[in-house]
Amino acid sequence: MKPKGTVSQTLNMLRLEYGYEEDFNLLDEKIKSPSEREEFLAQDFIVDEVYRFEGPSNPGDEATIYAVTTSRGKKGVLIDGFNYSSGQISDELMKKLDLKKNRPISD
Repeated sequence: MKPKGTVSQTLNMLRLEYGYEEDFNLLDEKIKSPSEREEFLAQDFIVDEVYRFEGPSNPGDEATIYAVTTSRGKKGVLIDGFNYSSGQISDELMKKLDLKKNRPISD
């Protein structure tokens, strides 16, 4: 999957063309699906694709989109506005979302 030009265009592509419908939230040790009220630990999901967007002059414009599939077959996106390492998440979850070790970045 090749990203579209902007964050919103890429999100629309993932949702409409590839079925990533859930909007996951990042918590300390897990991701959560607000619509289903389900939670998934690091071992309960895989990251299919990663898209990173960088603002030309403002670090506040940076965003990373993770296309995620859970062990229950739910597909969704996890959006990190600044960088997951800037918050406090578990080591296991940080390793799961590590861009350099686990997968190439789609720019």
